Amino acid sequence: MCRIGSIKSKVPIQPSMALKLMLPQQEGHDNSGFAMVMQDLYGIFSGYKDKPLLSMAVTQKGAQLVEEYMDAHNFIQVAEWIPIPDKRPGLDIQAMPYYIFRNYDYPEETSHMTQQEKEDLLLDTRLALRKILEKADAGYVYSFWPDVLTLKEIGDPADIATYFHLWDDNGCLVAKSIVAQCRQNTNYDIVRYAAHPFFLQGYTLCANGENTFYTKNKEFQKSLHRGYIGFESDSQCFLNTLHYVHHELKWPLIYYKHVITPLPFEEMAEREDKDVLSSIRQSLANLEINGPNTIIGVLPDGTMMTCCDSKKLRPVVVGRTDDMVAISSEVCGINEIMPNRDETQDIYPSEREIVTIDENLEVKRWKQ
Repeated sequence: MCRIGSIKSKVPIQPSMALKLMLPQQEGHDNSGFAMVMQDLYGIFSGYKDKPLLSMAVTQKGAQLVEEYMDAHNFIQVAEWIPIPDKRPGLDIQAMPYYIFRNYDYPEETSHMTQQEKEDLLLDTRLALRKILEKADAGYVYSFWPDVLTLKEIGDPADIATYFHLWDDNGCLVAKSIVAQCRQNTNYDIVRYAAHPFFLQGYTLCANGENTFYTKNKEFQKSLHRGYIGFESDSQCFLNTLHYVHHELKWPLIYYKHVITPLPFEEMAEREDKDVLSSIRQSLANLEINGPNTIIGVLPDGTMMTCCDSKKLRPVVVGRTDDMVAISSEVCGINEIMPNRDETQDIYPSEREIVTIDENLEVKRWKQ
């Protein structure tokens, strides 16, 4: 079973905090990898929050291909961070030659574009770079978005953290929002793109469990949006549906839950909004999920959320202090980073709700 976790903080925190949240859940680790998405960045990225940040792991040839593409499309590099790895012997990591995190300024021709057009440009650029790197077998591009950094690697989570100096609390790499997972979806091949969390146009998501409606979801999603590609993990479908419901259809977040785990027909018939819920179930039946799972997500406005499958077959807990809220697949992780919290305030989300945390760390529970 996978282990997932996230932290939202009023003050910037180090990746080590997310690692401390995850590592007590050791039974879920099988050395298949570690990945994290950091949002609302500070430290070395604090001066570039409005500049798209490209996160990639590449060979030397891959780095050259990316530079050529970005130059040809008039993206101007304004900053770069290339971590210097700790290559001590014995670390369990399948390291790529280069990890590059690079901020760009938008091309001049985007000055007349709407925000939506800029967002589409960033998506199309990432998709083009992914295609180029895949064709040359030269690396991976995980995200290209302002104020977002994505790191994914195969190996032991603690060793990956050592390799990237993530244990070093030096203020270099910090953020107010971090989503992490310490295990890939090992029902499928171990590849870097399969590592949670997934990211798409401001939406971040990771999941703990499995989706037995994967094939049905995948085949339907392929026709919905050009960004729904890869499908290296069944959990990626959860992200695509979140993006489709909230970004493309522009529905309130609560309807995401009605799409993925619709109410039974007999309960639906007793509600005032039965016609709406019935229409959703009929039109988006192929986005329904099944199987044991818990989801953690982040929306473009920074809202963090979590919800469970319709039978609550996977655990999740939300813990909080005055300055921080954390979501974890096991309470031992929250005990590690919040030992002095008021445990009576912990929330164990039910199978019929979405729990959200806003930018002020206000926690809300939305009943289905």
